[in-house]
Amino acid sequence: MTTLRLVWKELFERPSQLITSFLAIALGIAVIVSIQTMTYFSGKAVSRELDKLGANVLILPKAATVNNYYSADFLGEEMPEEYVDRITASSLQGVDNLSPKLTVPITVGTARVHLTGILPRNEFANKPAWASAGGIFTQPAGCGTVPASMPPTTKDATQGRRAVVEELGASEVLVGSEVAERLGLKADSRVDIQGKPFTVRQVLPEAGSVDDTRIFAHLHTVQALFGKGRVVNVIEMVGCCKEISRGLIDGLNKLLPDAKVVTIKQIVQTQMNTNTLMEKFSQLFLIIIVLVGAASIANYMFSNVQERRAEIGTLMALGMTPRRILTVFLAKALVVGMAGGVVGYILGTALAVILGPRLAQVPVLPLPAWLGWAVLIAVAITMLASAIPARKAASLDPAVTLRDL
Repeated sequence: MTTLRLVWKELFERPSQLITSFLAIALGIAVIVSIQTMTYFSGKAVSRELDKLGANVLILPKAATVNNYYSADFLGEEMPEEYVDRITASSLQGVDNLSPKLTVPITVGTARVHLTGILPRNEFANKPAWASAGGIFTQPAGCGTVPASMPPTTKDATQGRRAVVEELGASEVLVGSEVAERLGLKADSRVDIQGKPFTVRQVLPEAGSVDDTRIFAHLHTVQALFGKGRVVNVIEMVGCCKEISRGLIDGLNKLLPDAKVVTIKQIVQTQMNTNTLMEKFSQLFLIIIVLVGAASIANYMFSNVQERRAEIGTLMALGMTPRRILTVFLAKALVVGMAGGVVGYILGTALAVILGPRLAQVPVLPLPAWLGWAVLIAVAITMLASAIPARKAASLDPAVTLRDL
């Protein structure tokens, strides 16, 4: 009798115990896959919300406050632009877009506006309407990269793609919607600032914030217009939320002791709470499946060996080697694990697709990458749980087993 045929007969020798063990593995894998799938798409949804809200970390002069930032009135407080280079050259993990700004209140005609210097390719659109304006905006990659071999849930949930200002000439400006309306400006209009003519590159759509009252020019142009030197009064940053929770802010404080680092806690906490809760559930169920699934498989295999001592002894007396006995039991565990992983993935994915929109309020799609991980986890559990019972079966003495008949 071939090994394959023996494995097939072994699988159906005790069908009730086999089904119990199979279900323990399949249902456990289903729960893990469903939670991980919903976590992944929930994280992407929160990432999109973060993109709408813009920066989640602000670096301000020591004496400035968040109120100064939101009112665009820094009362002359400034800090070196060199802080940007210091951050990018550091080993800090989780730093995405860095957007340095210098804001100066000015009068254009009869209108009091905020002239804000920005750096092209660093300045990102913190309102979705801006990105839809096209032209000056492009879409670079988001927060960091991860190896393609890793499962999708290990990727940081803030990997949204943020639109950035692609280019802005030394004599070009972007104009907020409110300023454009008050001054009658449109694309290609001319506006004089500090006696220097500028061309309106684009009128920005309404953002519903102080940005509507801004005129944006190149940072180094603004610095030169007012003889400021290489200074800024805020650095906006999008930090990966997991890294924020792991000490990014402490690292920034140590790197920039003369600046004030402020997190927009509501934005960060929205993502962290969602992801942390789902990850804890996933870890909890992983522990449960390891304990329950392994115990079920081990009990099934031990019972199978104990009840079939005589059959094993007979086979060994007829010439079957201990190695082949071991192979039969481990192959049976492999089949149960693979089947449990596949069925668990299918059930878990179906649960995520059906329940995701109701529980997480986000559309959920299958993640094929998790099929391999589901099978790998299930097989690892069944093989480890079957190792000792299989070795026990292979080490039986046929003379002793036959004598006990």
